[in-house]
Amino acid sequence: MAEKLFGTDGVRGRANSWPMTTDVAMNLGAAVGRYFRRDTQDHRVVIGKDTRLSGYMIENALTAGFLSTGMNVFLLGPVPTPAVGYLTRSLRADVGVMISASHNPASDNGIKFFGPDGFKLSDEAEDEITALLSAGVAPAAPENIGRARRFEDARGRYVEYAKTTFPAGLRLDGLRIVVDCANGAAYRTAPAVLWELGAEVIAIGVEPNGTNINAKCGSTHPETAAQKVIETRADIGICLDGDADRLILIDEAGRVADGDQIMGLIATRWAKMGKLKGDTLVTTVMSNLGLERHLNALGINMERTNVGDRYVVERMRAGGFNLGGEQSGHLVMTDHTTTGDGLIAALQFLSFMVQGHEKASALARVFTPVPQRLINVRFRAGATPLEADAVQAAIAKGEKDLAGAGRILIRKSGTEPLIRVMGEHQDTAKLDAVLNSIVDSVKAAC
Repeated sequence: MAEKLFGTDGVRGRANSWPMTTDVAMNLGAAVGRYFRRDTQDHRVVIGKDTRLSGYMIENALTAGFLSTGMNVFLLGPVPTPAVGYLTRSLRADVGVMISASHNPASDNGIKFFGPDGFKLSDEAEDEITALLSAGVAPAAPENIGRARRFEDARGRYVEYAKTTFPAGLRLDGLRIVVDCANGAAYRTAPAVLWELGAEVIAIGVEPNGTNINAKCGSTHPETAAQKVIETRADIGICLDGDADRLILIDEAGRVADGDQIMGLIATRWAKMGKLKGDTLVTTVMSNLGLERHLNALGINMERTNVGDRYVVERMRAGGFNLGGEQSGHLVMTDHTTTGDGLIAALQFLSFMVQGHEKASALARVFTPVPQRLINVRFRAGATPLEADAVQAAIAKGEKDLAGAGRILIRKSGTEPLIRVMGEHQDTAKLDAVLNSIVDSVKAAC
């Protein structure tokens, strides 16, 4: 297999095209099953999915692969990605699987794997699985083939767990909350949790049909929830993505708060409470320079990793930190979760609102962002534009032009055929000129 199978967040691609085909999914299930089988009587795997039509196809193919190696499969149905991480540990499974392409359109799908500890797999584990896949996996003997069954109370278990992360004795009584579930995996869990905690819930993006996940709704289109917040005079809007591991917030005036602002708030509050381990927030190279300056002024460290919540979590675990995330809205609080969890992050924000009797607008802007621009340049398969001399020269010149007061980040997306050109600088005219020059050189190289 010439192309790399695993990307930034598992395996992802267009449904019914490599690598998101039934044969790859079945063989991958067999390879992962062989990799994780332990010397126990009962080998277990839990499989969740979002609401994409292709999820049925991938689910059945993966199940066949796992069963062929003797793994017993628990099918969770549509649940958020963090629910899979939680239930993998709760059910003492050998491995957890989430079938989702997260914020991508319905035509895409993906497969994410969790180890028995509920955390996403390391690069080393993925490399070993890829080697098993290439070598071929011997099937189990007929009498050792696994069994599959639906796990009926998966959603209920996650709902109850999510509520335990909200401070005891607090309720959401009197709050009107718009929650946009992106027609995705949390379309039933998120409204249920908020309602059971006492809120008046206005739910949108809760009518999945297999093809409308993330379509003009959810965290990638917060304007839909913002309009509903204004229309209904809600106190706050919560925007999740297709698998509910991302969170974008809307204040009562309809203004959007991204992951940087939410992380900035939680880090600041936790530091004051003595809850922020190592006085450190872990985030990625994409987070705004304004967040870093804000935290440093308060004596809080900010460590950056490569893009991908998996890398954020790896650094958190290595350093003993308990808060991290991404500007895109992945927020990881390892006191509660093993991966990004949009709903549980929202509950943390709501607890600050309730405890301090504060409006969302008073909490959702903790720092002034440095102007940031991000331009995506699509390239054809097989092209390597970042290796071109002209592109490297344009990047070097841009870094020199912005030196001391800003920064440039150029990277290849790990989930799509895109070159992401990002820059930050207080002088937006200078920033635009630098980025446009780089973009032009990338386009020419493509």
